[in-house]
Amino acid sequence: MKLKKRFAILMLVLAVLTVFAATYAAYADSTDKLIPYKQIAMVTVPSGLVFPGGGSDIAWTDSSTDRFYLADRGNSNANPPVPPGVDVISTKHPQFLFEIPLPNSGGTNGILVFHGSSDNNDQGDDNGLGTLVVGGTDSNTYFVNLSHPFATPITVSTGGKARADELGYDPIDQIILMANPDEAAAKPTAGVPFITFISTVTHTVLGKIIYDGASGDGPAATGIEQPVWDGLTGKFYLTIPGTKTRPNGEIDEISPTTRAITRSFATTCSPAGLALIPGQRLITSCGDVVDISSFTLVTTVTGIGPADEIWYNSGDERVYFGGIFGTPVVNGVATAAAPFYSVIATLPWTGHFTPAPAQFSHSVAADSVYNHSFVPVSNLGVLVFTDDNDFGNGQNGQ
Repeated sequence: MKLKKRFAILMLVLAVLTVFAATYAAYADSTDKLIPYKQIAMVTVPSGLVFPGGGSDIAWTDSSTDRFYLADRGNSNANPPVPPGVDVISTKHPQFLFEIPLPNSGGTNGILVFHGSSDNNDQGDDNGLGTLVVGGTDSNTYFVNLSHPFATPITVSTGGKARADELGYDPIDQIILMANPDEAAAKPTAGVPFITFISTVTHTVLGKIIYDGASGDGPAATGIEQPVWDGLTGKFYLTIPGTKTRPNGEIDEISPTTRAITRSFATTCSPAGLALIPGQRLITSCGDVVDISSFTLVTTVTGIGPADEIWYNSGDERVYFGGIFGTPVVNGVATAAAPFYSVIATLPWTGHFTPAPAQFSHSVAADSVYNHSFVPVSNLGVLVFTDDNDFGNGQNGQ
């Protein structure tokens, strides 16, 4: 009797495991299938993203608040001219919400949003919306409390003559890294590229690294590009497109507390954009994949083409490359359909310089909740794409 019961229980367990395995296999097969991307919206903004006479720069999504932010350079050809600012778009229901003005900035470049107690800007609590940080063409860094987006922002000068551009945020030490890449050509007094460390608590400059090749400084650089911060190492990683001794560029590891370069990796392809991806690795806009622990090259992804800003989306574990005439997508995880670090799709749009008006892009940002990808295109608007079965309304249908 006991033997029969044990046998019956064993058969039941086996049946349950069989059903579970079949269900998992079906699920895995469905999630491995690559569904073509679809354009679901085109969001127009007041400036029209005209070029020449305006355009846009860096894009940013804040998935926690369902918002997309775009550095909009305005429209000097309009009557009256449209001043530069930051466009705010809903990521859940893609539509233009409003534009944040930046008095006296002359133009907007790099942007990001951060959250936390470091938002001590004397303008009241941010109500969970966070703080927007913007690099101005006037070399200033602007801090905007997003619960009061039209209030006068806090302004911190980097001390440069040209634009404050790419930036990253260290939430542990509450520090912004802001890059001034164009100082070599700045007027009226030429200088050299440099980065500035700014406290988000006191809004004061903590220090700098000058990229002039002098002893104790960074190498003599042709420019400075996209930084990212890694919570595991507590360091910034910064792309340098070229130096005097490394014409193909490098990635610098930088301590936010000592304000010093701690390691440097020679890249193969003059990088601009940079993203932190799973497995403690970095990927550049020209395809180099670097292991952070050993600071060695893992592989170089081919088929990307010219790209500038890049974005890793944790929602679909893919990397989006802001290309001039297209937006390639690289797989960040291995599936039955595609291996690691391979181009698996290109968002369905094609740009051009001629005939006029020119339509091109160099930035991209993706929302990790709805898996909507946002691509600002000159003289057109912000194109929105998804590959979800339900158009990004809650279920990832890769």
